[in-house]
Amino acid sequence: MPKGPFIFDSHALLMFFQKEKGYEKVIHILEDIKKTGSTKYINAINLGEIIYSTKREFGDQKKLEVLANIKRLNFTILPVPNSLIFQAAEYKAQYSISYADCFVLASALEHKAAIVTGDPEFKKVEHLVKIVWV
Repeated sequence: MPKGPFIFDSHALLMFFQKEKGYEKVIHILEDIKKTGSTKYINAINLGEIIYSTKREFGDQKKLEVLANIKRLNFTILPVPNSLIFQAAEYKAQYSISYADCFVLASALEHKAAIVTGDPEFKKVEHLVKIVWV
């Protein structure tokens, strides 16, 4: 596993919170990050994805639990300044990945962070950034 920092996409965290197949990998990564003291990021756009997805599937109570867990796990929530919006738009135009994934990519490159994901869309941009697959 690369040294930090790390940025988690919504795919990896939803897998973890919903205990979907492979969530143990996310647990091990979080444990390794805790041991090394590396920084864990989540972009505000991707946090929004987690919020709406959790609320839609499981309701408000589960949504609040997930938000509390993100806070408890000491994620740094990255803001979305205009410069990041413009960079994400450039990636969206260049690569056929979701717009939300473009924010993870832009944030990862800006913060020199490895992306933690299980989303196969990121195979299209593996040449640009380190990826830790779950």
